[in-house]
Amino acid sequence: MTQQTVTLFDTHTHLYLPEFHEGGVPAVERAREAGVGYMMFPNVSLETVGPMRELHAAYPGNTFMAMGLHPTEVGEDWENHLAETERILRSELQSFKAVGEIGIDLYWDTTYRQEQLEVFRRQCLWALEFNLPVIIHCREGLAEVLEVLRSLPAVPAGIFHSFGGTPEDVEAIRSVGDFYFGINGTATFKKSTLPATLPVIPLDRLLLETDSPYLAPVPKRGRRNESAYIVHTAQFVADVLRMPLDRLALVTLENSKKIFGIP
Repeated sequence: MTQQTVTLFDTHTHLYLPEFHEGGVPAVERAREAGVGYMMFPNVSLETVGPMRELHAAYPGNTFMAMGLHPTEVGEDWENHLAETERILRSELQSFKAVGEIGIDLYWDTTYRQEQLEVFRRQCLWALEFNLPVIIHCREGLAEVLEVLRSLPAVPAGIFHSFGGTPEDVEAIRSVGDFYFGINGTATFKKSTLPATLPVIPLDRLLLETDSPYLAPVPKRGRRNESAYIVHTAQFVADVLRMPLDRLALVTLENSKKIFGIP
């Protein structure tokens, strides 16, 4: 099965970031040539909204956008940043397919732990109000993420992006909501636990992503990641699950369109 005969959906890529100094256009072209027909751009901060809009405008048939405030962007001025993020989402609601990238990140710094919880909670409430899925960033914060989700009046649909957990983590997450799991290049890493976890994830809740420009898969590890490299992760996941690449591509494409409400 050649790359050109499958259509892949990169459900999480930041090709608009400064790491793609050429504006991301060549990276989108390389992705399309590799069989990546669709790409989701989750926002990070107020500074990334403009570049994200520009790249999406250049490829409206291949790309989609999500609006949110990333947990590592939560600092002293978080209330103003969150208010402006909400204003953009409300005023351009038809432009966005999800609320994200949002969540909890306590890996680098726990200074704003409580603020991250509140920012995540409020953005989940937007998702419920607008009937949009959430794209969840969770790093060293699974207990906190699940705590917030349990506290909501209802649990939004959503994706645990860059999932790298254990079968027990899958069980804990699914006890709270019927979430999707975004699998990227970390699955291919030598010490990854994902080969043991992948069979536990329901096939109809499996998604593929890159998290470009981060986490390039083997054999591209150590390079700037990009959406075209998703083919390596897709082949690895297909091999672990012992299924043809074309079937995995079809299933994950259908899953992606379903969660984002794309016809």
